[in-house]
Amino acid sequence: MDARLSFSRYRLLVLLCAVAALSGSRSPAAAAGRSCSDTRQVYSEKGYSTGTAPLTQISGEHLRLCPQDYTCCSSQMEEMLALQSERDFLKAIEDNSQFLLTTFTQRHRRFDEFFRELIDLSEKSMNQMFTKTYGRLFTQNAHVFQELFVELRRYYSGGSVSLTEVLSDFWSRLVERVFSLVNPQYQFSEDYLECVSKHAEQLQPFGDVPRKLRVQVSRAFIAARALSQGLATGRDIVNKATKVNSECVRGLMRQWYCPLCRGMPSLRPCHSLCLNVMKGCLANQADLDTEWNNFIDALYQVSEKLEGPFNMELAADSISVKVSEAIMHMQENSVGISSKVFQGCGNPRPAPARSKRSPKESGGNRRPFRTYTPEEKPTTAAGTNLDRLVTELKERLRPMRGFWVSLPHTICNDEKMAADVTNEDRCWNGQTRGRYLPDVTGDGLVSQINNPEVEVDIARPDVRTRQLIMELRVVTNKLRHAQSGQDTDFVDSELCDLYQYTSISHSIKTTNRHKRNVIRVTFSQG
Repeated sequence: MDARLSFSRYRLLVLLCAVAALSGSRSPAAAAGRSCSDTRQVYSEKGYSTGTAPLTQISGEHLRLCPQDYTCCSSQMEEMLALQSERDFLKAIEDNSQFLLTTFTQRHRRFDEFFRELIDLSEKSMNQMFTKTYGRLFTQNAHVFQELFVELRRYYSGGSVSLTEVLSDFWSRLVERVFSLVNPQYQFSEDYLECVSKHAEQLQPFGDVPRKLRVQVSRAFIAARALSQGLATGRDIVNKATKVNSECVRGLMRQWYCPLCRGMPSLRPCHSLCLNVMKGCLANQADLDTEWNNFIDALYQVSEKLEGPFNMELAADSISVKVSEAIMHMQENSVGISSKVFQGCGNPRPAPARSKRSPKESGGNRRPFRTYTPEEKPTTAAGTNLDRLVTELKERLRPMRGFWVSLPHTICNDEKMAADVTNEDRCWNGQTRGRYLPDVTGDGLVSQINNPEVEVDIARPDVRTRQLIMELRVVTNKLRHAQSGQDTDFVDSELCDLYQYTSISHSIKTTNRHKRNVIRVTFSQG
């Protein structure tokens, strides 16, 4: 009796253990029979046909990217979802960089339109006021002033133009015209007038006005062109940097769509898992960080210069004023200037009687030049002024620092992309639901050597990223020179080719040893 009771208890104990084991884990048969309805619904909502989607979980031996456990994904589904993960990744980059692209594109257009309109208004102002002041004598010589503005526009538009030479040529042509007008009793040959212009630097017929105008105009135009080109370069670099060649599809698929294949479509990847995947996928972009920040700082500083001592509005408005002052200075000192010219160039021939111009015709009795009153002063760009444009730009530049190195965090902080950092135990860790244990890697290409989610060849720096870094260095250097009124042109067709084959750590000394120097043509502007 006792033996039969003990045997019965033993059988009951075995039965209870079996039940407990079955309740703690699914048998293969039970797993294979689990419904895939949630997975099929999400897959269908993404626009894919569910024709190849299993109704219940099947063996995952065919999977290439996801864990080969029981799955709701066929091979075709895994392939389609891998492509979808790449599209999601590229869209996330595009969405998060839209602020940069929009800012650079819109600010470049607004500043460019504004600067060009300032030049147009400056020329229009001069034409109106000089016509009123000098009449036919101005219109007969208008081409001298027109050529000045043609060259100023060409410089601003990026032409290979020296502002110092442009202004020097303008004053040389102007002194010849004015000298003839203040000496109507003489007839001057081209050779004689060329002699007059050669003596101009020594005689200073326009006083100190040419130097003052050169300093003011050069600084303003150099800063305006550098800012405009800098904004355009920023736009182009963002466009290039966001065109990612994704070589991390395995990591993208594993974090975003392997939960779907496991029948857990609502499960988000752990925050640290997402960071490792993103840092691996965006390792090259993170290497832009130092030069990108230097570029943003240089843009900010140039914009401040335009707001202050290099004000383009004041410079454009002052051209007609300064030129008029110069002409009046030469008129008032015409006797002494003419005497010195006659001593150096010889006595000119008297003009025929019929060619002599009266003082009235030469403009001697006309009203002195005047500038616009504040009420008459024209507005630009529908009332927009430079201070407002610069203030708006600076507000948008501040948050751009550190953009590329913080992009993985920005993407992973999106609740649609990853679980909240506080939800460490109820997220997808790459294999199942649970805590993600590996450490988060550092930023940049070199730091990815131990990235557990993305295989990155740190021995092969990305050529396109090296080119972007060089572009940032070039434009930053130009902006920094513009802050001190210097115009730096880079002339080296082999420069980009050189950086395709060298690591970013190579110094300019290395470049010099290979005799592939950056040729700098620097025009000091007073």
